[in-house]
Amino acid sequence: MSATTLLTIVLALSLVGYFIGRANAGALKKSGVGMHSIPAYHGYFVALSCGIPAFLLVLVWIAAEGAVVDRLVLASLPSYITDGIEGSRMSLILSEIKSIAGGRIFGTPDPAILEAAERYKALRGTASLAMVVCALAAAIGGMAFARARLSPEFRARNSVDGILRWALIVCSILAILTTLGIILSLVIESLAFFSRVPVLSFLFGMEWSPQTAMRADQVAAEGAFGAVPVFWGTIFISAIAMFVALPVGLFSAIYLVEYANDSVRSIVKPLLEILAGIPTIVYGFFAILTVAPFIREWGMSMGLSVASNSALAAGGVMGIMLIPFISSFSDDAISAVPQSLRDGAYALGATKAETVRQVLLPAALPGIVGGVLLAVSRAIGETMIVVMAAGLTATLTANPLEGVTTITVQIVTLLIGDTEFDSPKTLAAFGLGLVLFLSTLALNVIALQVVKRYRERYE
Repeated sequence: MSATTLLTIVLALSLVGYFIGRANAGALKKSGVGMHSIPAYHGYFVALSCGIPAFLLVLVWIAAEGAVVDRLVLASLPSYITDGIEGSRMSLILSEIKSIAGGRIFGTPDPAILEAAERYKALRGTASLAMVVCALAAAIGGMAFARARLSPEFRARNSVDGILRWALIVCSILAILTTLGIILSLVIESLAFFSRVPVLSFLFGMEWSPQTAMRADQVAAEGAFGAVPVFWGTIFISAIAMFVALPVGLFSAIYLVEYANDSVRSIVKPLLEILAGIPTIVYGFFAILTVAPFIREWGMSMGLSVASNSALAAGGVMGIMLIPFISSFSDDAISAVPQSLRDGAYALGATKAETVRQVLLPAALPGIVGGVLLAVSRAIGETMIVVMAAGLTATLTANPLEGVTTITVQIVTLLIGDTEFDSPKTLAAFGLGLVLFLSTLALNVIALQVVKRYRERYE
């Protein structure tokens, strides 16, 4: 039985427990006995007591089962296979065992490996059966325990509130620990990279060519890790994107708030917001199949040299993707400006255009700036559009018709392939990731502070 099926059964048992608890409390209430909590809380208590222990048990079991089974299988291998084997070689042996257990046999495996594969299948089957039995026992036991506690004096509402409070606390702690884990892993690997490549050379170097030898007998360059061309490509494409998104998004918001009637607004605003829901891979296809060929043909017709992958194509399509960010923030900011400011401007003889330019935009500027900064951070972190439309070459150029690359593209490129994980080439991805993380974090903090200031002013 799969874990999904088991969790579905646990959910069904929890639903049964809810109806049992509610029916029991309803019967007590009909008998005229005074109840501390309404019957629904009795049902919630039984359902939570049934579902939560079983759910946690399944999660812990799934997390630990693989490691335990792998250790048991490796421990059962004969000594002539495991003696003197390094960790990487042991991982390959374990992968071979799992492949054979899944029916994928290549060549003529060692009889001990075949026996280990059979043992692996048996252990996984036993572990799955034990998980089902233990989870169902936990669910039924929790239901019986909760059912036995139900009484007219039982404070079911307080108990349910306490369980939910602890569940919220645990979820918050997990979110915090996950964030800390991501940051620590990024920082640790970045420190390993900077122990091999000087920080100043990385931040201010003008040549990016992270090609290193995979083996000692290979002939390869030592690698150049000057990330300025990569940083410039990220800034350049983001600037092109904002050059497209800022005026279109801002003017769209002004039109929808101040000029469009309700029927037009009800149609145009959802259409603009649909752009935010389109997957970035679709934007990438649009850029490489439509926008890039159009720009290349247009440039050639004017006698210009245009690369097949250009910063203009990637930045322009990215700008289209960012229009809803700026439009929505600007719409909310302009709509929140008090009507009294508009009325005052009109009373002084200002036209609608003058009111927008001299009254509404200055008053809504903090909210608009917050939306722009969030859009910039989104542009800096975009990957798929740049991978497909801008190219992979780190070029230090101001010509939008040439190809450039960005931080996110280089991270993807560096982590693909057979390069050793602890080589400078691979670790360079973490150095780039740390710079990207700090940059987007700074932009998000600035944007949130600006938006906070705006909300405190008008809410």
